[in-house]
Amino acid sequence: MEILFIFYYSLKKAGIELRLIVTENYETLSQLTADIILMKWAENRRMNLALTAGSSPKRAYKILADRLKQVDFDNSLAHFYNFDEITLMNQKYGLTMQALQEELYHPLGIKDENIEVLDAKNYQTYDRKIAEDGGLDLVLMGIGNDGHFCGNMPEFMSFDYGVYRVPIDPADEMYKLIDGMTPYTPGKEMVTFGTQTILGAKELVLIASGEKKASIIKQALEGPITEDVPASVLRLHPNVTVLLDKEAAIYLD
Repeated sequence: MEILFIFYYSLKKAGIELRLIVTENYETLSQLTADIILMKWAENRRMNLALTAGSSPKRAYKILADRLKQVDFDNSLAHFYNFDEITLMNQKYGLTMQALQEELYHPLGIKDENIEVLDAKNYQTYDRKIAEDGGLDLVLMGIGNDGHFCGNMPEFMSFDYGVYRVPIDPADEMYKLIDGMTPYTPGKEMVTFGTQTILGAKELVLIASGEKKASIIKQALEGPITEDVPASVLRLHPNVTVLLDKEAAIYLD
């Protein structure tokens, strides 16, 4: 496993630093991502995890599933919280939950009672649910080319939000994007963890790979903290790790 470097960004606000880890390639990034999740699981206590779906963590989840077969971990200790959801017409689960079931929950053998589903019916009480469960121990996120994290898009997010709802209209670009990602008809809304929910977690990990993410990574890590680049706010969290392959880090100073 080859790590090119580990760097600590020191911010002026006391007690806050950002750990930046740059790896040689996507495979090493995936191995480290799996290790971070596995180390949390190994603490042998209830662990509340919010882990992203999508292309970035797919290899990490395969590695994690293989490693869990080799160790005797208690699956009942891990509880999972999907940090966003896009409703789909006439479907039990939305787009995110369908992806997580396929990529993570089923391969890891996670039981339904350990999955705390976020949806359009319960989003208004979900922050309270997280608090009652002891808070989120780890949130693993990717970053979009526009700087979004979870469902926090620049055009409608606010740093003041907890879990919130965004209506989706068939005329919206987001609707068209979602429609191209699934064979099912998109619903009328998306719900997502907002900034306040994410900053309330105990540990954050942001992962990105490939040169296509290099420009937005530079903006998020070295530019101003602004709602125009939503992920820039993650720098204010006291325990955040950014894990990149070398292509995603090429523009960093």
